[in-house]
Amino acid sequence: MKFGLVIIGDEILSGKRADKHLAKAIELLGARGLQVAYADYVGDDPDRITATLERAFASGDVVFSFGGIGATPDDHTRQCAARALGCDLVLHPEAASLIRERMQDVAREQGLPFEPDRSDNQHRFNMGMFPVGAQIIPNPFNKIAGFYCAAPRSGSPDTGAGVHFVPGFPVMAWPMVEWVLDTHYAHLFVRDAWVEQSVIVFGAMEATLTPLMEEIERQHAVKVFSLPSVDHPEYGRHIELGVKGTPAAVDTAYAALLQGLQAFKVQLGPELVRK
Repeated sequence: MKFGLVIIGDEILSGKRADKHLAKAIELLGARGLQVAYADYVGDDPDRITATLERAFASGDVVFSFGGIGATPDDHTRQCAARALGCDLVLHPEAASLIRERMQDVAREQGLPFEPDRSDNQHRFNMGMFPVGAQIIPNPFNKIAGFYCAAPRSGSPDTGAGVHFVPGFPVMAWPMVEWVLDTHYAHLFVRDAWVEQSVIVFGAMEATLTPLMEEIERQHAVKVFSLPSVDHPEYGRHIELGVKGTPAAVDTAYAALLQGLQAFKVQLGPELVRK
């Protein structure tokens, strides 16, 4: 099962704000032995958001969608999720209860009476309007829940794919992503079972090394990677050449890679290991 991201907001694509979700998702998944397979960026255009979410639901993957689940005119994600699933938006009773708790908390903190029928308070319940059948994702920061929608025919989050919708604010989104992973996908964690081992290679071209890379992948159950650099502050022009996979497979494949490099009479630099 693959993990993908959908990151929504004009402010990201315009450069007003720098995206931080991709790097954090890589960190959170990596700590659990998982990887981000892809990330889609989309602005606040309802048709594009809907099309992106349709692909996400059809992918069979676990997808995290960041942003656009508020109740202002530029927040379209909840509506687009319903369109992508071909269903209606309904007020989720548990989300509504949490919104009410939040409004009571704020009134208490401000020393004001709680007025549930006030127009702005009634408007806040729109943040609990989710596609039919959605499940909530708790928000420890302010109680305003996110939500999960299973992909059609996938079942529950414990067994299948779907999209998890969280706010764009990192202080809220990242703990919610961790909760989802630890609560619903712990059975997919592969701790300490993935490793990368590589070596810095000087004086070689990728095209020259490609046959060796292909041979390593044919002979061993690993992925070979090549990361060239022309202006590295420490190594200058070089290629980081390595393999990644399970520790046992990497041990034998990396030894074969080093042996194969001898034929090219290249200069080798430091060796790197990442887990």
